[in-house]
Amino acid sequence: MASQKTLDRVQNLIWILAYGGLLTFVLGLAARGYDESLAWPLMVIGLVVAAVGFVLVYVRSRMHLTGPP
Repeated sequence: MASQKTLDRVQNLIWILAYGGLLTFVLGLAARGYDESLAWPLMVIGLVVAAVGFVLVYVRSRMHLTGPP
């Protein structure tokens, strides 16, 4: 059970992690032609961050609002 404020924070965190991770991954893809040693860590970190965001989508789906709206 969670309050509306907690639900809003989790939803904001989902957006930030999912899109931030995907952006970092794409930057890593773009950097592959210039610096391979920089590109791979960017891609791995981006995918991990995006995966955490997508896992939070499931966590958020299991959370329920407590009390009156």
